[in-house]
Amino acid sequence: MDAWWQCEIPYPYVDKRITDAADSVRASLPNRLCDPRIAANLFHEVLDEFALCDELGMNVLCIEHHAGINSLIGSNPMITGILARQTRNVRVLSLGTLISLRPDPVRVAEEYATADCLLRGRFEIGFVKSGGTEVASSNMQPVNNEERFWEAIDLIKKTLTSHDGPFSWEGKHYTHRHVNIWPGPYQQPHPRMWAATGDPRSAAEVGRRGMTHVLVLRGPEGTKKAYEAHRTARREAGLPKVTTDNFAYAAMVYVGETEEEGIEGGTKLLWFLNTSLKSAPQYNKFLPGAAPPQAAPGLYRTMPRAEAGLALTDAEKGVAPASQNAQKLMGLTAQEAMQQGILFAGTPDSVHRQIMEFYDKVGGFGHLCLIGRSGYMTHEESKKGIRLFSKEVLPRLREVAPVEVG
Repeated sequence: MDAWWQCEIPYPYVDKRITDAADSVRASLPNRLCDPRIAANLFHEVLDEFALCDELGMNVLCIEHHAGINSLIGSNPMITGILARQTRNVRVLSLGTLISLRPDPVRVAEEYATADCLLRGRFEIGFVKSGGTEVASSNMQPVNNEERFWEAIDLIKKTLTSHDGPFSWEGKHYTHRHVNIWPGPYQQPHPRMWAATGDPRSAAEVGRRGMTHVLVLRGPEGTKKAYEAHRTARREAGLPKVTTDNFAYAAMVYVGETEEEGIEGGTKLLWFLNTSLKSAPQYNKFLPGAAPPQAAPGLYRTMPRAEAGLALTDAEKGVAPASQNAQKLMGLTAQEAMQQGILFAGTPDSVHRQIMEFYDKVGGFGHLCLIGRSGYMTHEESKKGIRLFSKEVLPRLREVAPVEVG
């Protein structure tokens, strides 16, 4: 098993009275509430933390979000380019450019190929379906967002693997008459591709495409169900079995010298759930195309009825959309988050035990993506957590070899 450290570079320094009164902390808060001097310090601190991961041999990943306190990284390619020059040893995962919000997937493919060359083959490509607030802030059509997502992936893959001169693309959502990027990717035929998705239908598509499948904060039941959908789709399509290296899980992780210190750090990470997930209904359940029509009656209720098949417990199972999963996560304490496999915190021994217990519950995975800093965690606290995890936990995880799952 390998590990990938990340920080979304959140901005927690907005008066709580403002965030409590706001209907959404994403997309709608005025940016006058963000002090660019503080933002600059946060960027430099986290870039230094990525450099520390490189020094200690732990892979890194970079995300992208827009117009909210949850993340200041509005340009994944820019941060990835910095990491390409700043790191020397580890792999860098872009997870990732929100491709269904970009008008030209070919330009995205060019950015990926450039990053792979800069990294001399240490690059991995991750695709994430955009959230509701990002659809609004990007001025994109929310209907058919998933169709655009998969078509963009197809066009990006063909662009990265075509080396015999221009080709044309005539798709449902994208038309490009002349595709011929320079340079192509360093890795042939292309860097490994990941996709983050939790619902069974998308999980099945990830499986058929043979991509690395990452689940984010879905807990054991939702993760197991998605992994099973991935494997079942491959089996039904007559495709070969895969190993646990095809699966990844993202959780909040903090390691301390004592159990108390570890849980205190983990509690600070919960800011991401307790504050930054707050989103207004127009950005989720009332957003056109955000959920299948059969789910709409249950979504429009404040508390969906269990008998309608849309209980909040089903959000973890991948039945309900991400917006309901977010509702379920917002009030969790550290102990509750640990029980649900959303937070791994404590001493090195206890964190290793928690990870392996989760591994057994979901049927195994080959990659752990660590949300290692959030909220009011300081630079020094973050670096301490990185060092302890890298030196005391990661070597034990790397002893877990890939096994075939089918």
